[in-house]
Parts: sequence; C-alpha cells; structure tokens
Amino acid sequence: MKLHLLLLLVICAILLDISHAGVTEEQMRSAGKLIRDVCLPKYPKVTVEVADAIQVGNIPYGKDSNCYINCILEMMQSIKKGKFQLDATLKQMEIMLPDSYKDEYRKGIHLCKDSTVGLKNAPNCDPAQALLSCLKSNIKVFVFP
Repeated sequence: MKLHLLLLLVICAILLDISHAGVTEEQMRSAGKLIRDVCLPKYPKVTVEVADAIQVGNIPYGKDSNCYINCILEMMQSIKKGKFQLDATLKQMEIMLPDSYKDEYRKGIHLCKDSTVGLKNAPNCDPAQALLSCLKSNIKVFVFP
C-alpha cells in the first residue's frame, strides 16, 4: 500500500509541475500506464487483452476484472472501500486530464455520483464495475488506464 501511495504521489508531483500549462494526452496516458502497471500483476486472470478492452470501454463483469478496475480507481482516489469519492475524483480529474476532456468528465462524474450506492464491495468489487460502466455511458471521450 505504501508503494501505491508513493507511486501516486510521484505521478501527481510530475503532473502538478506541468498542470499550470495543461496536461497533454501523452502525459495522461503515461500516468495511466504507471497505475495500470501496478494493478495488472495483482490480478493474473486479467490478461493484457482484457485490460486493453477495459481501457477502450469494453467492461466485462467478473471478480478479477472488477477488482482490477477497483485497484485502478483506488489508486486514482475515485473509490475507497467501495464508496465513490466525488471530491477526490474531481480533484484528480483537474490534475490528470487535458483541459479538453475536463468539461465532459465533470458532467459524467456528477451523473455517476450515486452509482455505487447500495452496492457491496466484497467479494466481487461490484461498485468499481458499476462506477466505470456509468462513466463509460456518460462520457463521450472515455479514457481509462
């Protein structure tokens, strides 16, 4: 867990250094790759092909894929113990997305703020899958690590 926090802090520090000028798509994708590289080895049943499919919005339902999604969303501070973190998500969005994505994501995030309500995290990480599916449905330019 300390490694995850350290990695997230490094990513944020890099992006904060350039955030006044706006994050480029390349920088956003590089930060996403770092997060993906931490989460993917934790779920060996999630292949690179499945992760690639999730990245473009083909979101399967299954314990391993849901928990892989949960890992990424936790590292992005969007979910904590199965609960959506609206304020933290909005802050991360401001740091990690290019300006051209922000309005669309802000709208989608607000539309999905209740998508995890009533869902239990254990054993299948259902809130993460529900949140990501909602975001995919409500954001035209969908990007996921």
